[in-house]
Amino acid sequence: MSEGHQNHPYHLVDPSPWPLIGAISGGVTATGMVLFMHDVTAWLLPVGLLMVLITMFGWWRDVVREGEHQGHHTPVVQIGLRYGMLLFIASEVMFFSAFFWAFFDASLFPDELQQFARVEATGGTWPPAGIEVFDPFDIPFLNTLILLLSGCSVTWAHHALREGHRDQFLQGLGITIILGAIFSGLQAYEYGHAAFGFTDGIYASTFYMATGFHGAHVLIGTIFLIVCFFRGLAGHFKPDHHFGFEAAAWYWHFVDVVWLFLFTFVYWWGAP
Repeated sequence: MSEGHQNHPYHLVDPSPWPLIGAISGGVTATGMVLFMHDVTAWLLPVGLLMVLITMFGWWRDVVREGEHQGHHTPVVQIGLRYGMLLFIASEVMFFSAFFWAFFDASLFPDELQQFARVEATGGTWPPAGIEVFDPFDIPFLNTLILLLSGCSVTWAHHALREGHRDQFLQGLGITIILGAIFSGLQAYEYGHAAFGFTDGIYASTFYMATGFHGAHVLIGTIFLIVCFFRGLAGHFKPDHHFGFEAAAWYWHFVDVVWLFLFTFVYWWGAP
C-alpha cells in the first residue's frame, strides 16, 4: 500500500454517510406512515419518502462511480455483491411471510379462538361477512399477465446484454418499465374502486398490507430498472460486467413470484 497500489482484489470502501442517512430516512418514513394511518399528521410521510429518494440517488451514484469508473468491482467484489443481494431478497421473503401468516391465520380458522375476538372480527366466515372482495379474474388476472410478460422482457434484456446486443437490451428493458408502470396504474385504479377500506377489519388490513407492500416493491423495482435504462443509454454495462442490472433483474423476478402467491391465495383462494 505504501507504493500506492492494492495488493488484493477486494474493495475497501471509503467512509460513506449513506447508511446512516438511509437508516434515518427509513425511520422517518415508517413513523410518518404510522402517524398518517392514525390520522395524526400527513406531512412527515412525504418528508421521509423524499429523504429515501435522496439516499437512493446519492448512494447509487457512489456505487455506480465505484464500479463503472473507478474499477473497484472486481470479480471477487462482485461475488460479495451477489451474496448481499441474495441476503436482501431473503429478508424481503421474511417480510412477505409475515403478511401471508397473518392472512392464513385469520382465513383458515375464522371460527376459533374466541378469546381473541376473531369470531366477532370475521363473523365466523371467510371472507368476513359484509366484505365485497375483488373478482380475481378481472384486474388481478390482467395484472398477473402483465407481470409475467414483464419477467419475460427483462430476461430478454438480460440475454441481449450478455450477447452484446445493446439495442435489444434497451428495448427489452424499456418494455419492462412500461409494463411495471401499467401494473402500478391498474393497482391504483383497483384500490380506488375497492368496496372496503384499510380499517374495515382483518381481511381489509391483511389485503392492503400484503398487496400494498408488493405494490411498493413494484414501484421501487421500476425505479431500479429506469436507472439501469439510463445507465444503458450512457454506455454502462458490459456483457461480462453488469451486476447493477443483474441485481435489478433478480429483484424484478422476486416481485413476479410474490405476485403469483398473492394472486393465488389472496385474490383467488381467498374469494368466496
